[in-house]
Amino acid sequence: MTELDTITNASDPAVQRIIDVTKSSRSNIKTTLIEDTETLMQSISAGVQFIEVYGSDSSPFSAELLALCRRQNIAVRLIDSSIVNQLFKGDRKPKTFGIARVPRPAKFSDIANLSGDVVVLDGVKIVGNIGAIVRTSLALGASGIILVDSDITSIADRRLQRASRGYVFSLPVVLSGREEAIAFIGDSGMKMTTLTARGKLSVKDLGDIPERLALLFGSEKEGPSELFEKAASASVSIPMISETESLNVSVSLGIALHERIHRNLAAQR
Repeated sequence: MTELDTITNASDPAVQRIIDVTKSSRSNIKTTLIEDTETLMQSISAGVQFIEVYGSDSSPFSAELLALCRRQNIAVRLIDSSIVNQLFKGDRKPKTFGIARVPRPAKFSDIANLSGDVVVLDGVKIVGNIGAIVRTSLALGASGIILVDSDITSIADRRLQRASRGYVFSLPVVLSGREEAIAFIGDSGMKMTTLTARGKLSVKDLGDIPERLALLFGSEKEGPSELFEKAASASVSIPMISETESLNVSVSLGIALHERIHRNLAAQR
């Protein structure tokens, strides 16, 4: 592997750029920090534009990541480990990270002309669950996700990037209010199906529905909001042993989308 340039001076403009991008007080987020080799590679493959990628000089730099950066003409440098320690004092200290331009926010129009089911998360706030749902939705043929009342203000949220392993950039994730989401689903002609403990249909019945669906999931404690429940045309439940109160929302979504896999894969062909 070709020897990489190493940043040894804390006054290097790249160091200040990293400091600026990690400030939690930023109001206008145009750039973001993306961490770890797997997340970086997935983000680059999804078309995210990187300004530069860095590695600590105390850790080996992935040859696969380096090759991908070179194919995409992304600059790569190492940073002296003492500077890395200063940059990430209280945080976890990533061995590899990059500064990227935040993609434009996804819109309903990005989902409208696609064919797979749409996942709607109403009041789901645990970022780890949302990240797992992003990966599962992409793997099982969903065409997009609508996040309502998630407390996430941008898909550039570093927690979401880590939790999704960078897959958050690989399908449309729309941040929306309830009324706007319901209007979009109605205008698109999709039927909205809500997953509840007392659904009238079994999750197995989802595989028999040929139309595109909006699959609605609420938080584990509160469930979907009343506004969404009134807009839903059907309710579905997952059979469980009675002593079990509920399933994790990401697990429930995986079960539901698995029943839809043949329909969604066929629709994409």
